[in-house]
This record gives sequence, C-alpha cells and structure tokens, in this order.
Amino acid sequence: MSETNQRYDVVVIGGGAAGLSGALALSRARRSVLVIDAGSPRNAPASHAHNYLGREGVPPLELLAIGRAEAADYGAEIVQGSVVSAERLSDGFRVLREDGSAVHARRLLVTTGIVDELPAVEGLAERWGSEVLHCPYCHGWEVRDRPVGILASSPMAVHHALLWRQWTDDVTLFRNDQPDFSDEEYEQFAARGISVVDGEVAAVEVADGRLTGVRLAGGTLIPREALVVQPRFTARSEVLESLGLRPTEMEMGGQVIGTYIAADPAGATDVPGVWVAGNVANLMEQVVGAAAAGLKAASAINMDLVTEDTRRAVDARRAPFSAEAERQVTERVLGDRRHGLQETSR
Repeated sequence: MSETNQRYDVVVIGGGAAGLSGALALSRARRSVLVIDAGSPRNAPASHAHNYLGREGVPPLELLAIGRAEAADYGAEIVQGSVVSAERLSDGFRVLREDGSAVHARRLLVTTGIVDELPAVEGLAERWGSEVLHCPYCHGWEVRDRPVGILASSPMAVHHALLWRQWTDDVTLFRNDQPDFSDEEYEQFAARGISVVDGEVAAVEVADGRLTGVRLAGGTLIPREALVVQPRFTARSEVLESLGLRPTEMEMGGQVIGTYIAADPAGATDVPGVWVAGNVANLMEQVVGAAAAGLKAASAINMDLVTEDTRRAVDARRAPFSAEAERQVTERVLGDRRHGLQETSR
C-alpha cells in the first residue's frame, strides 16, 4: 500500500448529486475536501434528469460536470477511482483506494448510491433508462398518452399500475410470475381502465432502436411503447461494511425490495465520524432530494468538526506546558526573532 501524507477534513466517497452537493458546502465552509468518484452514476443511462428546479431536463452527466466545476472552484479536489475499504484510526480514517494508495480523513461522507437489479427478462437491461422505466415522476411526462406496460415483479405492481394511469389511459399490467390480485384490486383496475395480462413475460421486442412490445413465454406479443419495472435496489455498501456497518433490508408486502444504510435525519451512521447521503441511505430519493441530503450531511459534518476544533483549542489553552502553549508564548514574546538570535549593537 502506498501511504501518503495527504490529510483532509473530509473525504467524500461517491461523486453524484449528494456527494458533490456535500463537497460544495464543505469547501465553502473552508474545509479541505477530497471527492473520490468511480465514474458510474446510477442515472447515466437516462437522457435527462427532471424535477430539479433550475436544471429541469439537464442531461445527468452534464449536471455532474457542472457540480464538479462548482465544487472545484471552492477548492475541493476531485479524482476518479474506487475506494476499496476504510479503516478507523484514533484521529480519523484511512481510506484505501483500488490503486493501493491511501489518504487520511477526519470525517467521511459516503454517497455511493445503489445498484438497480432488474428482473431476468430478455432485452430489459439494454432499454433501461430509455423505454424501460421505474419512476413516473422522472419519466412519466415523456411517455404520456402512450401505451405503457407494468411488469409485476414485486408487491409494488398494483401501486405502479394505478400511479402510471395518471400519465396515460393505455396501461397494461403484466402479472408475470406474481400471485393473483384480489377482487378489490381487479375492481380498481376495471374502474381505471387498466388491462391485466396473465402469463410469464419472456422478452421485450425492439425495432429500429425503440421498444415496440412485450412478448410472453407462450409467444403472444402485446404492443407497448414503454415498460415499467420494479428493480431490486441494492446499496453499494462495501466501504461502509469495511467499517462495520451492515445494510438494512427494506420490505414491502413481505418481500425484500432493497437494502440501505440506516442513518439519522442528518445522515449520521452508527459509526462516529461517518455520514451517508443519497440513495445509499434512502432508496426512493430523486436527484434533487439527494443533493439536499448531501447539503444536510455536510452541515452536520462541519458542525461536528467545529466542535472538535473547539475542544482541542480549549485543551491546548488549559495545558500550560503543551507544545501549542509554548508556540503561542514564543509568538507573543519573540515575534520574528523566534527563529534566531537578533543582532544587538553596543
């Protein structure tokens, strides 16, 4: 391992909206900040980000480029790479990177996000973020009034079908391998004009670079222009696990839909000195919410550092024979002469 003398007030692991927002706030608070980013944002397949006031419709990678430039303007260092693990020390943390180098941090802000694990349906992953969608608030407007399918793969299927009906009146729910719906749910579907198709979904059909339909295992093709799926959201928690934090499972209807790292409202984890923000802590967070969470965590981190700085200053002031006390006395008494003898005249 290549140990360096680089020491930072805060190392931010993950350079998405949450991480860059935190880095910006901390840099403006005159903290030394290093952002280590693997360069694989979750929303990279999407063409545009939405519901971000002032940046509506901005391409995700462009938004991150703007964020990096803004944080760097205030002194944040931003490097590309992955973090393998982190180790707690008496005075902070040692952060080990994949290239074998290590840096020291007084505090950590981890914003590594989540991985979307898609159902095993042929062609699904290739269209993820274009016509294979999840969040209606992110993509509903773009497929409004078009034929939309809902792939049942979790207890969220009914919720998704009723929700997406807000954007289009042509909704088909594919029951796939999920249990049958209740009479009350079928009544809701009928009242809202939602069609239900039984049978296992085998693949999505594509023509001329666009999704055109959903093919069942029996061969039947149902024309659709977009398909909604419920991924399993898995926290990117390897670094946090190296510090002893374990992911918490999120259940719905008795089924695990994802994992996250538990934290308090400001992002503080059970490990002192470690904060989390964004999707790694909140599976349902959108981009603007992730940025807000990064800012909130940064404020808490800075106050924690202020408290520590104050405690150290008080301790130094109270210790009459400390090195710090000696430095202060020397400064007051000798001034510029402290580094050598002053020539005297007779």
